Amino acid sequence: MFGLFDWFREILIDGIIANFTGLFNEVNQKVGEIAGQVGQTPQGWNGNIFNMVRTLSETVVIPIAGMILTFVLCYELIQMVIEKNNMHEMDTFIFFKWFFKSFVAIFILTNTFNIVMAVFDMSQHVVNRSASVISGNTAIDISSAMADMRVQLEAMGTGELLGLYFESAFVNLTIWALTICIFIIIYGRMIEIYLVTSLAPIPLATMVNREWGSIGNNYLKSLFALGFQGFLIMVCVGIYAVLIQTITFTGNIHSAIWSCIGYTVLLVVALMRTGNLSKSIFTAHG
Repeated sequence: MFGLFDWFREILIDGIIANFTGLFNEVNQKVGEIAGQVGQTPQGWNGNIFNMVRTLSETVVIPIAGMILTFVLCYELIQMVIEKNNMHEMDTFIFFKWFFKSFVAIFILTNTFNIVMAVFDMSQHVVNRSASVISGNTAIDISSAMADMRVQLEAMGTGELLGLYFESAFVNLTIWALTICIFIIIYGRMIEIYLVTSLAPIPLATMVNREWGSIGNNYLKSLFALGFQGFLIMVCVGIYAVLIQTITFTGNIHSAIWSCIGYTVLLVVALMRTGNLSKSIFTAHG
């Protein structure tokens, strides 16, 4: 009878440790992947998607942007001419000014992807520099934690072990859901980058006009906001790394478990906020 009782206790202890090992491995893996995913440029993250987006932009969007640019340049010329007392005062310099603006506008349109990628290359350089500081400090030390936990579990009663087993199973399920949220946030940002990049020629075609230029200016702000959102994500990971290292499993196991849950929830909420925060910093209107 006592042998069966001890066998049941060992099953519970092994199950609890297995749940927590899977839990912490999942957290360590997903948080560790954040730096690698965020540190990728659009062409580096998925070359096939990038090439598809670029092809669509060059074959479908640029012709439309060309028509918009033609309208904007004509509108700009009309404005420049009627500014001089409704054409009563003519200054030939305005035509040189218009030719220069046209040259700049065409140059911007034909180099749209170079401009967009320059923004992301710059922001990714900042992200990668921050990742080199933060990486390596985001993982929970599972081996030492599990060794300490087994000693504490063996001192517990059967009822407490049974309750802790179901608690660990619930926590494991919660962490799994949170890691899905992290996946959606990180991958969702990259999809947003591809979507914004695909329409780049249209807003950039409006840059040379004072009235329409706000479209292009706001678009560039949104590019910088998307790029530097990656830096804010890395700051969130850095804060999480500092918090997670304060968790100790010598003492109250329940407190340590729920501290891990709390910090992971905090990380997910902070990651969700990085998009709006970055846009507000760069005053990019949604």
